[in-house]
Amino acid sequence: MRKEDKAIIIEQLGEQLNEYAHFYLVDVTGMNAEETSALRRKCFGSDIKMVVVKNTLLEKAFEAAEVDFSPLYGCLKGNTAVFFCNTANVPAKLIKEVGKATGIPALKAAYAEEGFYVGADQLDALCAIKSKNEVIAEVVALLQSPAKNVISALQSGGQTIHGVLKTLGERPE
Repeated sequence: MRKEDKAIIIEQLGEQLNEYAHFYLVDVTGMNAEETSALRRKCFGSDIKMVVVKNTLLEKAFEAAEVDFSPLYGCLKGNTAVFFCNTANVPAKLIKEVGKATGIPALKAAYAEEGFYVGADQLDALCAIKSKNEVIAEVVALLQSPAKNVISALQSGGQTIHGVLKTLGERPE
């Protein structure tokens, strides 16, 4: 590969590091062409950009980035695919789903929610991260709960009072 081509690839990787909020380094060793193609389709369907890169070029892109990615340098061995995404837990769920039977692909490391997750044992922690929309939905549900309780109490109280008055009205004197 020519030096100019390498510079272009490093620049493109740097742009993707800035464009996407989260990325995962994934070991795809042992996947044949059919499995890799199926993984790419699933990534596309989940709004994940999958890029297979040379480790040295990825390391140079890390060095040129504004964020210090030095904790990830030790993971740059073997075949590496990078999953770029804007929702932190989607790639983790995809890796877990696809790798159930064979363990391939395997998580090497991830940069999610401005934190570093190194090692395959971090996959469950990454799956548990809530997306922005999930957190907003939880907050809205928590805010609605007291209001629903008050409305329910008022409605049941009204029916109770109505029942008491009706009974008193029907009672012989």
